[in-house]
Amino acid sequence: MRRSWPAVTPWLIPLLSAMHVACGDAGAEPGGADGAGGDARGGSSSPAPAASSSTAAGGGSDLWIPALDTPWHWQIDHPLDLDDPKDMGLVDPTGAPLDLPPPVVYDIDWEFTPAETVAALHARGAKVICYVDVGAFEDYRSDADDFPESVKGNPDYHWEGSFWLDIRQIDVLGPIMQARFQTCKDKGFDAIEPDEVDGYANDSGFPLTYEDQIAYNRFIADLAHGMGMSVGLKGDIDQAEDLWPYFDWTLNEQCFEFEECEILVDTFVANGKAVFHVEYDDPFSGHMTDRSLFCEQTNAWNFNSMEMPLDLDGGRWPCR
Repeated sequence: MRRSWPAVTPWLIPLLSAMHVACGDAGAEPGGADGAGGDARGGSSSPAPAASSSTAAGGGSDLWIPALDTPWHWQIDHPLDLDDPKDMGLVDPTGAPLDLPPPVVYDIDWEFTPAETVAALHARGAKVICYVDVGAFEDYRSDADDFPESVKGNPDYHWEGSFWLDIRQIDVLGPIMQARFQTCKDKGFDAIEPDEVDGYANDSGFPLTYEDQIAYNRFIADLAHGMGMSVGLKGDIDQAEDLWPYFDWTLNEQCFEFEECEILVDTFVANGKAVFHVEYDDPFSGHMTDRSLFCEQTNAWNFNSMEMPLDLDGGRWPCR
C-alpha cells in the first residue's frame, strides 16, 4: 500500500523533495556495497565487519548499512558505561562471560549519550545506532515543551510518561524529529532506531489509518537518509511488506514468541537487510525465557537474535 504525502508546511517541501529522491531506490543494492554480508548459518561463520557501507539510499549519501551477520547490543535504560561489561554486552545479565563475538554495533539512547561516548565506541571499531522515540510523546524529555497538546493522545500504557502522537500532523512533528535526528548526527551516530511507529494499530486516541502510518514512517526514513544516517524499521511487522524498501534494516521484539518472524525472512533477509531481534527474559509477564527454543531457528533465518532482560539495562544472551 502507498499513499500520497499529506499536506506540509513550506519548510518541509524542499526537504521532502530531496529525501524522496534519496529514498526512492532504498532496496536497490541489498546488503550494502558488499552484498548480503553473510550466509545463513547455525553458528559456523565469523561476523562481518560493522563498517560496511552503501549508497543504496541514493542522494549521494554514503550510509552505514549493517551486514546480515552483525553482533550487537541494545542498552537504553541509562547512560552507557564504557567500563561496565554488562553495559558493553560483554557478559550476560548475570555477569557470566560470553564465548561469542563481542558487539560491533551499539543501540543506545539519543539523549543519555554524549558525543564522547559515540566517539569512544567508534575508536573501538563499533558503529552506533541512535534510539529515538518518534511516535510517542515522553514527558521526561528535554524537548517536551516543543509538543503542543494537539498532538498528544492516549497513554502508551506500557511506559510511564509516554503518550501516543498524532502522526498525521507531520507539519508539527517534522521539525521536532528533525531536531532530534540532528542531535544524533551532531553526536556522531551512524543510524537511527525510530521507536513507536505503529500507533495506527494501538489505542492512540486518534483515528489513525494504515495509510497514515505508512506515510509517517516513510517520512521518518527519508528524514534519516536525508541527514546521512541509515534507519531501521522498529517493529511494525504488519507493514513490513510495504516498508522494507525504505528502511535499511529492522529491529524486532518477540516475533518468535508471537509466531510472526517469517515476514522478516521474506522481506528484509531476502533483500540482504539485517534483522536485529530480541526475545525477552521476563517470567513475570509470561514472556519466553529459554533461548534454546528459538536460537537454532533464528540462526538458520540469519537473524541477529538475543534473549535480553525486559528493561534493556545491561547484559545479553546472543544466539550467535
